Amino acid sequence: MKIATTIGDPSGIGPEVVVKSIKYFLENSEILPIVIGDSKTVNEMFKINKLQIETRIVDSVKNISPSKKTIFIFDDNKWKNHEFIKGINSKEAGIASHEWVEYATDLALNRDVDAICTAPINKESWQLAKFKDIGHQEIFKRKSKSDYVATMLVSKNLRCMHLSTHLSLSEACKYVTKENVERAIRLTHKHFTEWGINNPRIGVAALNPHASDGGLIGDTEDKEILPAIKACDKDGINATGPHPADSIFYDAIRNKYDVVVVMYHDQGHIPIKVYGFEESISVNLGVPFIRTSVDHGTAFDIAKENIADPTSMIEAMKLAINLSGKSKLV
Repeated sequence: MKIATTIGDPSGIGPEVVVKSIKYFLENSEILPIVIGDSKTVNEMFKINKLQIETRIVDSVKNISPSKKTIFIFDDNKWKNHEFIKGINSKEAGIASHEWVEYATDLALNRDVDAICTAPINKESWQLAKFKDIGHQEIFKRKSKSDYVATMLVSKNLRCMHLSTHLSLSEACKYVTKENVERAIRLTHKHFTEWGINNPRIGVAALNPHASDGGLIGDTEDKEILPAIKACDKDGINATGPHPADSIFYDAIRNKYDVVVVMYHDQGHIPIKVYGFEESISVNLGVPFIRTSVDHGTAFDIAKENIADPTSMIEAMKLAINLSGKSKLV
């Protein structure tokens, strides 16, 4: 099993959490990731964390076999003479981290790896490098030519599939249409079925307080969300709702639903992070490969201190492994 892991922005905590996660997998698993990034940065992190393991630099991952004793690092030596300064945005870090994500995406699309797992990039560094891609998701969508790519957050047994992510609240509310909600439910059902969960229980969150209270507080539920749920129900999809957002997450944690479809960014992000901030991870739906990621940023403020918690990265790698093996989510 080959899990390609990008180190993210080399000036942030990405290389640190990747190396600390490798340390965890050395002790707890037979599977080690293939690292994509600057080998000098990675090896420095191995040294700082006193992790003695053989590293082998490669310029292709097609013909390598992951080993319990060796970490393979894809590095085309493009940045061997450059020093990435910790905690500082730079065009160079933006170019490098963008290239690594592009390469990992190509590997996944060509089936040269079973999944990709990503450490955090820095959007400001990508802007300094003049990229149009805002983040990972835009690269995945562009390169895979996917019509619709969505984000699901996972923390322990709570899973939130987002109808929209990086939209303003006013734009996110406009995005709640029958067509969009139905598409999100169908995509969720498709992926969970592929991942080995038969007849997944999909709870759909309401947009308005109290699910509009019978029309007293808006009509989006009756006009847009409920018709989408009914259309899916006709095809045998086990989706229910719209359920009030102040109770659906409690019910999901108590195992009433396998996943909650939420209407906008913070509606899903807040319960996930309150429930289990350190364990929270991200998964993309709508792309033809498995991609998991940490659910935190580059943390430039602590990038020099080697104190970053690798839990999110470890959980992201675990989930990539589980989904690659067609195992149930854990």
